[in-house]
Amino acid sequence: MRYLVEIQYDGTHYHGWQIQPNAITVQETILERLSKIIPQQGLNIVGCGRTDTGVHASQFFFHFDVAEEIDAEQISFKLNHMLPDDIAVKGVVLVADELHARFSAKSRTYHYYLNFQKDPFDRFHTYYYTKELDVEAMNQACKQLFNHKDFTSFSKVKTDTKTNDCIITEAHWQIEGTKIIFTITANRFLRNMVRAIVGTMLEVGEHKLSLDGFNKVIEAKDRGKAGKSVPGHGLFLAKIKY
Repeated sequence: MRYLVEIQYDGTHYHGWQIQPNAITVQETILERLSKIIPQQGLNIVGCGRTDTGVHASQFFFHFDVAEEIDAEQISFKLNHMLPDDIAVKGVVLVADELHARFSAKSRTYHYYLNFQKDPFDRFHTYYYTKELDVEAMNQACKQLFNHKDFTSFSKVKTDTKTNDCIITEAHWQIEGTKIIFTITANRFLRNMVRAIVGTMLEVGEHKLSLDGFNKVIEAKDRGKAGKSVPGHGLFLAKIKY
């Protein structure tokens, strides 16, 4: 039987979602606690994606399989009691065996937060940025994303993906007080893609890169042509649709 779990987490103290040697990750932290609640040999949890070091998730899903039906509410309650304060379980539901936390997802939405004002209470959740930006030019650059599918220029090199094609359905910047927020939705994302897009759009906002230049960066299919990746702590995985 397969159960789907919705969680939220603050990624500040984690080296991303996926288990890796000699580093504390969200997946390892949850699996360690869940294994105490469900002492089943070979218990594994599969996430809806991977987040990098310091990246947060206001919505994230993972699934796990068990031999017999369990009390979902009790699992949710016990997990929340055992997990650290920076990880919260929002719900546990029984789903069809065919539903896969990662491969069944239809779209994912990310938010990236810049803050023009130094804020000691928000320093792990927004990227403090001091340069003036042309937000209108950055929104024009957003529209160019819809004209492309291959986003190799915004991907980490030497990844194990079979294709670098993604279908972006939403992308825009908006100002909220002292913050500027980037929202992007796509059917899938490449490793480091959102942070690389934001870094390149900042060059557009500073008038270091024209709209034509932005298009040429994408067409080049070369990570070396794009801007630098912005820090992970301003990035949130915000919504998953199944």
